[in-house]
Amino acid sequence: MTSADIAFMQTALEVARHCVEHDDVPVGAVVVINGEVVATGENRREIDRDPTAHAEVVALRRAAEAVGQWRLSDATVYVTLEPCVMCAGALLNARVARVVMGATDLKAGAVGSRYNLLTDPRLMHEPELTYDVLAEDCAHVLTDFFEQRRPKN
Repeated sequence: MTSADIAFMQTALEVARHCVEHDDVPVGAVVVINGEVVATGENRREIDRDPTAHAEVVALRRAAEAVGQWRLSDATVYVTLEPCVMCAGALLNARVARVVMGATDLKAGAVGSRYNLLTDPRLMHEPELTYDVLAEDCAHVLTDFFEQRRPKN
């Protein structure tokens, strides 16, 4: 973990916090190429009414548009929550070089918790992985979100 990893994960956290404005689970993703942010994405499932509008997918779509191609082989993706199966697949298909994660997702994580798609040698690509960058901060944003929505007795 580098100081750049911490700075970019802080950016992803800022993006995640915007989700609360449209009642989406606060997950943020940032795509970085050559030390520059080329795209960000936040969960948009509720506001877009789209089951595929996870932060990683939104960020990958925006990054592909920004760089003019779907292959993001020079990219590092910072995401505040461990990607699910769909998002891990999208990261593989985009040929992302590196994935940096915040909080683990013990219920649906597909990059080490429940599954580990990104290190399966049978698949076409294996990005470098970095875990637990600002994990407590990333988890706190999520727990706050869900605590505020629980009925008070």
